[in-house]
Amino acid sequence: MPTRVLVVEDDGLIRLDLADTLSEAGYDVVEAANADQALAILQQRSDINMLLTDIDMPGSMNGIQLAALTAERWPDCAIVVISGRYTPVKGVLPSGARFIAKPVSEKLLHSVLSQIPELS
Repeated sequence: MPTRVLVVEDDGLIRLDLADTLSEAGYDVVEAANADQALAILQQRSDINMLLTDIDMPGSMNGIQLAALTAERWPDCAIVVISGRYTPVKGVLPSGARFIAKPVSEKLLHSVLSQIPELS
């Protein structure tokens, strides 16, 4: 069964690019435009293995808050946080979460994902 990744990004073009990159690498991708949509998906589906979320998004919470809630409610879900505006200080992200600065290169994304034990 392929790894199922929930991509949460409010910019449609970036979300599409991330989804295409992940799909081409063999991941099954589910998309959400904000944290509220992502939470609804996570609550409805038990097959999400990884959350890939932007930090700065509209809605009731940002990507850091979404990452924290995901780590609390779905502890087996790997988490990768991306941003072009912020670099989280140590201790802000949940334990085990990874950070990638935008723009996200395909090579860097593959490198980070290959280091996540939950996805091996």
